[in-house]
Amino acid sequence: MRNSHVASIIIFLAFFICFLEPSTSQAFGWGYKKNSEHRIPEIGSYQQLLEKYGAYYVDDSGAKNIYLTFDNGYEQGYTAEILNVLKKESVPATFFVTGHYVKSEPELIKKMVDEGHTIGNHSYHHPDFTILTKDAIKKELETLESAVAEVSDQKEIKFLRPPRGVFNENTLQWANELGLVHIFWSLAFTDWDVSKQKGSEYAYDQIMAQMHPGAIVLLHAVSSDNAEALERIIQDLKKQGYTFRNLDDLLISKMLPKGLYGL
Repeated sequence: MRNSHVASIIIFLAFFICFLEPSTSQAFGWGYKKNSEHRIPEIGSYQQLLEKYGAYYVDDSGAKNIYLTFDNGYEQGYTAEILNVLKKESVPATFFVTGHYVKSEPELIKKMVDEGHTIGNHSYHHPDFTILTKDAIKKELETLESAVAEVSDQKEIKFLRPPRGVFNENTLQWANELGLVHIFWSLAFTDWDVSKQKGSEYAYDQIMAQMHPGAIVLLHAVSSDNAEALERIIQDLKKQGYTFRNLDDLLISKMLPKGLYGL
């Protein structure tokens, strides 16, 4: 009888919890619904959270803009090649870097900034933000910002990509309070495993199949496939009428009526 009573209580509590609002500390992993129609992918309930805290995963202005972003946790020897392609094609990018990357590759950080690219904050130690306090996150972000400022002319960082794309309502709010803007993505593929590269044609096909107006593209600079495919991707997208923008332009686009940006 006692076991039956306990079981009844557990069932009641489980039923009750289903109707509670999600906790602000509940962790989410970034994701979206892909499509093959070159449309902006849907993100479901994440949309409301991003709008509430001024975070971005896409440019929804309707213009054929693209925002190239690279996550750089460590160097595999391809970033210089990527930078050369970006310079040749006059294309801006944002590089979200970690403390390890800044410490081990200060010359590449300096080169990125000198050539007009933006450094984004990927944290100093690449922890899961959702298990940290606000003060701990603040230390992660400020330490990375200081490290970048020491080796380049970029003294402040305004854009944040959370490690592994893990976030919750607390981390979104705290980033806002610390003056940073969350940047997620609307186009990506499995490119970070250096032991499973599939060739530049594969990278090209993955990116072109998912491309859509306003895409924020996440690439990893450790991928040889990306480095080899990048020039062809940029050239072919330009032929299709796309324009490559930087993330500062994305913020400006939100101040203009839809349809006006990019004209």
